[in-house]
Amino acid sequence: MLFFNVGTLLLIIFEWHLFTTMTKHTELYNFLINKNSPSEKILFHPILMQFAAKINNSSYTEFMTDYRVLVESNVKCLELTDHDIVGLISDPFRETAAFGGKVEFSGDLNPVCNPIVLSLKDIESLKNPNVYKSERTHDRIMGAKYFHDILGYDIPVYGWIEGPLAEAADLAGVNNILLKLLMEPDFVRKLMDICVITAKDFAKAQVEAGCLLIGIGDAICSQVDPETYHSMILPLHQEIIDYIHVIGAFTKLHICGDITHILPELALTGTDILDLDWMVNFSTAREKCGNKMILCGNLDPVSCIQKKNPEEINKCSQQLINDQKNSRFILSGGCEITRDTPVENLIAMKHALFNSTTR
Repeated sequence: MLFFNVGTLLLIIFEWHLFTTMTKHTELYNFLINKNSPSEKILFHPILMQFAAKINNSSYTEFMTDYRVLVESNVKCLELTDHDIVGLISDPFRETAAFGGKVEFSGDLNPVCNPIVLSLKDIESLKNPNVYKSERTHDRIMGAKYFHDILGYDIPVYGWIEGPLAEAADLAGVNNILLKLLMEPDFVRKLMDICVITAKDFAKAQVEAGCLLIGIGDAICSQVDPETYHSMILPLHQEIIDYIHVIGAFTKLHICGDITHILPELALTGTDILDLDWMVNFSTAREKCGNKMILCGNLDPVSCIQKKNPEEINKCSQQLINDQKNSRFILSGGCEITRDTPVENLIAMKHALFNSTTR
């Protein structure tokens, strides 16, 4: 005979009701757990940051520093393009600020933050922050809750954390980290180990706030050779991804740039979704990553989505959709939708979903 704690039983009933009554949330959830099933319905998931701020007549600084602006900007975009996932992605310095970095904002420009880790002594004195007490990490957590206040649980929300090498680069400087990888790898290992702890804490807080999916941004990995990625970074990606799975959420690994040379390694991460930038060949990625991983992408955000006319974008989107039929695929740009992209161009991508032969 089975015995249930009353609270556990109520939670099971609530979650069952949640997943049987939701729409887009249910579609993504089912797609993520049914790893042997191809895309029956193609989901549309553009990465929206500066574009969303502009749609909301907000500055990018307001978008990055006030969760209400970030969420309301994304909701306005949702009303225009009816995409399938909304997100909390903004800039890479949430955790960096929590560690003590001084982030400087300026209108619609990307923020800057000077390195605070220059030596092993700096690493030894670095303390993992409380993500609920740091202003910038707490702001993102509040954003997850605010999404649900506005949208309920019909639309899935994805949170965001920095990957270990990206966060190490934010703390120590990109050039310094790349040099240390060659000359002083133990420095990078020690710093990344600290970053992993905060990545887990931040992911857990966002999952508890209602995020179904956690994006992991580690763009600098595109600049690393396969051997270095395999020996130093892959185990940490696996650790973070395994942890997020254990706490009940899914993962999306985002590495900007050409990752063709590390695709065999990325196939070992266990991530549910892998973002492909525009310079990665989809067929090659599918061959290297297998059929269970969802591949997301990958129209060129500038030369295609921003600069082509809606008819051309619709055609390019349809071609990509048709090429990926019977596979696990989400339509997106190769990276962030640019600020100057005309709204009608993004709508053209959405319309392609209804015109393609996979629907």
